[in-house]
Amino acid sequence: MFLINLVTHRNLELKDLIAACKKQNREAQSLLYKRYADVLFGQCLKYSSNYDDAKDHLQESFLTIFAKIDQYKGRGSFEGWMKRIAINTVLQSYRKNKEVPLQREELLEAKEKELNLDVEEISNADLPLSFLLSIVQDLPERYRLVFNLYVLDGYSHKEIAEMLDIAEGTSKSNLFRARENLAKRINEYKETSE
Repeated sequence: MFLINLVTHRNLELKDLIAACKKQNREAQSLLYKRYADVLFGQCLKYSSNYDDAKDHLQESFLTIFAKIDQYKGRGSFEGWMKRIAINTVLQSYRKNKEVPLQREELLEAKEKELNLDVEEISNADLPLSFLLSIVQDLPERYRLVFNLYVLDGYSHKEIAEMLDIAEGTSKSNLFRARENLAKRINEYKETSE
């Protein structure tokens, strides 16, 4: 009965779709994938070093979502729960594959005040979105991860340190260096555009 329902009702209630996925219903899983793949791909792309890695991370994320969907108890946003899995999937891959160990760097709080590059400032800078996306994507991996986690997703340095298995000071230093790198690229762009 559910299979017929699922096929004929594309606007299926989310709770019913989740319930069917918990029963390992393939059609429900396919529909859930179609509903959320674009959103989760955006999350994966934000943290991955390239497009192909992001596609792989998306697939891994959905495998994890389907394997752990019983753990979702209906509290909080389901989309938020899935985004957290996507972020953790990318970060797990990063931790597993990091070639150069992240070194503890001294805190650069005084300089950071001089270079307080903010998302709001960037969005008001009248820069093409494609340019902004490319310069964030071009950041060295550890800087990009910290920048995205802190600035775009609102994690604290303590949370980032735990997620990336680095010191809290290293998270702060990596954020500073990401902002420094972005400011340099933005200034170069503005100089060539004038």
